[in-house]
Amino acid sequence: MKPLFPIVLSLLLLVTIWQFSCTSKSDTEQPYKVTLSFKPGEEAKIVEAFLSIKDSTRILLKQGLYKFDNLSIAQVSHILIQGEGHDRTILDFTQQSQGGEGIRVTDVRDFKIDAMTIRDSKGDLLKINKSRDVKITNLHAVWSKADSTSGGYAIYPVMCKNVLIENCYTEGSSDAGIYVGQTDSAIVRMCKAAKNVAGCEIENTSHAQVYDNEFYNNTAGFLVFDLPDLSKRGGHVKAYNNYIHDNNFRNFAKSGSFGTTWGVGNASPGSGIIILAASDIEINNNRILNNNTSAITIASGFAVDAKAGEKINANYFPISKNISIHDNTIKMGPSFPEPAYAHRIGKILVAVEQQLNKLEPTRKNKRIPFIMYDGISSNILTKGTGINPDSICIRQNGDNVFVNADFLHISSPANWKPDTNGGAYNCKSSVK
Repeated sequence: MKPLFPIVLSLLLLVTIWQFSCTSKSDTEQPYKVTLSFKPGEEAKIVEAFLSIKDSTRILLKQGLYKFDNLSIAQVSHILIQGEGHDRTILDFTQQSQGGEGIRVTDVRDFKIDAMTIRDSKGDLLKINKSRDVKITNLHAVWSKADSTSGGYAIYPVMCKNVLIENCYTEGSSDAGIYVGQTDSAIVRMCKAAKNVAGCEIENTSHAQVYDNEFYNNTAGFLVFDLPDLSKRGGHVKAYNNYIHDNNFRNFAKSGSFGTTWGVGNASPGSGIIILAASDIEINNNRILNNNTSAITIASGFAVDAKAGEKINANYFPISKNISIHDNTIKMGPSFPEPAYAHRIGKILVAVEQQLNKLEPTRKNKRIPFIMYDGISSNILTKGTGINPDSICIRQNGDNVFVNADFLHISSPANWKPDTNGGAYNCKSSVK
C-alpha cells in the first residue's frame, strides 16, 4: 500500500493546477499592452482614440473638466477607461447636440470604467450593450436637474453577461439610476442612488445579487421587473443588506418611452421595493424605512396592463411567483407623501388603506400594511381556486405586515375586500 501523504499532496497539486487553468483573463487582471493618457483640452484626440481603440488598451483621463458630445467604443476586448477620481475627472455632456448616450459601449469583452464623474447627457449617460465581463466602479453618473429633461438611465448595462457595478453613485435619472436589463449574472454592491425615479432596477435579468447599497430619496428605491416583448426572462434575484429609505420623491418619468403602460411612470412616490411579474426573488435582511406609500409591493403584470395575459411567451409570464421576503427591518411614516395623492397608483394605495380601515374598524386607522400584494395569482389564468398557488412566502415579525389588496375587485367597491390575514403566505422556504 502506498503512503497516504504523497497521494494527498498530488491531489492538492492537481486541484491547484485545475483552478489556475480555469481562471478567466478578467480574474487575473492581465496588464494592458497600450496606455494612452489625456488631459483636458484634448477632447478631439480622445474622441478619435475611442473610435480607433484596439484590444488591450487603457485610456487614462487625467484630472480636470472634459466637454464632449458623445464617446463610443465597439467590438474590442480588454479595455479600461480610467479617471483619477470621481471628484477629479469630470466628463460633461451638456453640449451634446442630440439625445444619444454620453458614452456608448457595444460588443466589448472585458470592459472596465473607473474613477470619474459623467454628467448631463441628453440621453443615457453610460450605456453598455451586448458586452460581457463588465466592471463599472467608482463612477458618479448624474444630472444636475432631476426632472423630465434628464436622460432615462445613468448606468445602463443591457443584454450583457457578467456585470459588476460597485461603489457608484447616480442621481437625476428620469427612469432608473442603476438599470441592469436583459442580462445574465450581475452584481450591484456598495452603490448609492438618489433623486431618480427608480434608484435601482433589475429588469428581465437572471442571477443577480444586489447588496450593501443605499437607495434613498427616489420615487421608488429598488425595482425587480419582468416586462413583455424582450429578449430574455429574468429571475433568481437576491437583494439583501441594503438600506432603502425615504423614497418619497415625485415621479418625473418622461412621457412616451419611459411613461408608457409598462414604464417606471407607474411607480408611486413612496415605494421602497416593487416586484412586478418577476419570479424566484429573495428580499432579506434589508432596512426598509420611511418609504411611506408601500414598503414592499408584489404585483402582477395585470396590475398595470389588462392585456398582460395575451403577452405570455417563453420570455414573459405576468404573475409574480416564488417570492421570499424575510428578516427585513421595516418601518413607515405616519402618512402618505404628498406626491402619492396625485399619482395613479398612489391613489390606489391610498384607497387600499382607506378600504381596510373601513372594513376592519379594530385597525384604528393604521397605515397601509408594509407588504402590499395585489392578490392576482395564476388562478386568473388556470381558473384554479388554490390559495397562494404562486408561492408568496413571507417571514416578517411584527404587526400590520401584509395585505392582499384584492385588485381583481377594486373597480367594484361593494365586492372589494382587501384582507390582512397573511396566514396562507407565511412559510419557512427561501429562494435557492
